Amino acid sequence: MLPNIPSDIRTPAYVLDAAALKRNLETAARVKREAGVKVLLATKAWAMPAAFPLMRDVLDGTTASGEYEARMGREEFGREVHVYAPAYGPGEVERLTAIADHIYFNSPEQIARGLPLVKAAGREVGIRINPGYSNATVGGALYDPCAPCSRFGTTVDEIDQLPWDDIDIFHVHALCESLDNGSVGLIEHVARGFAPYLRRVKAVNFGGGHFMNKPGYDVSKLIAALRAFRAEFGIEVYLEPGAGLVVDTGYLVSTVIGLHHNVKDIAILDASASTHMPDVLEVPYTPTVIGAKEPGALPHSYLLGGKTCMTGDVIGEYSFAEPLVPGSRVVFTDMMQYSFVKNTTFNGTPLPDLAILHEDGRYEVVRTFGYEEFRRRLG
Repeated sequence: MLPNIPSDIRTPAYVLDAAALKRNLETAARVKREAGVKVLLATKAWAMPAAFPLMRDVLDGTTASGEYEARMGREEFGREVHVYAPAYGPGEVERLTAIADHIYFNSPEQIARGLPLVKAAGREVGIRINPGYSNATVGGALYDPCAPCSRFGTTVDEIDQLPWDDIDIFHVHALCESLDNGSVGLIEHVARGFAPYLRRVKAVNFGGGHFMNKPGYDVSKLIAALRAFRAEFGIEVYLEPGAGLVVDTGYLVSTVIGLHHNVKDIAILDASASTHMPDVLEVPYTPTVIGAKEPGALPHSYLLGGKTCMTGDVIGEYSFAEPLVPGSRVVFTDMMQYSFVKNTTFNGTPLPDLAILHEDGRYEVVRTFGYEEFRRRLG
């Protein structure tokens, strides 16, 4: 059990560890300082406005996947706002010109329709390119932006149809939870394959997926590659990590609410894979539980599952030194990325509290959710 988390908190709860977040931000600050680049927070992966004050002095702004995220970045973070979507709905580009500083398009068709609006508003125009470079280390094609038939980015076959005289930012996003070999590989691939286009823009955005705070990531190699790229092309460079900024910075704290046996011992939690940690099922992967090991390693093994009606709402199988009983605390690690930004109220399952564990040990509940949130979503 983590001694710093109070034993009497309400569960389930997503708990941000402020000290861990600050350690991760030191990595971003180093990359900015030594490579001379800008770093944005990808709010699609993590967005807790209550913690934005901890990030604002380090990061240059936010990047969004649509109008609402862009608006949140403008109103809550308050620095640069970048936005990209594979397509924009009616009136969305017009509204974004009042919110975002940099608006990225996906294809010749999209940019032809949106470019006049963005230029008239004095905003910068970006284009996403599919660089044909795959280095998604999890999820296979599900998380590979350059997989066959991907919706994301103009392909090499159509790149010369783009209005390069009017494009300010060359954008590529090809990584997912990549270590330094993926980051460096992408930077070098783009430099080799797209030099004529890079010399026509003001900036390049190498997207997200740079897992710069993951153990094993050699940040020095990323910095060296970025410095070499900037020396060659002399343009501004952006990175937009999301999960890479918040990896290992928080927890999902849950409680055992029931026990069952069907072939194996099963512990039912007030936390759910289906509603509270969807990537456990989508990637899929088995998250780490503090104090637990693989099945059979310790005396008491259990399947951990949620209380929803979905049969597959199973988080994984673990072993514990002591038997679990109703009321036992179960703490999942690395639960900031793609957790509460994707959660649901399926079955009326209550959403976890959002909380911050401050450096001085103070536990602050930022938001609680009850029946009203479930009902509100249903119209």
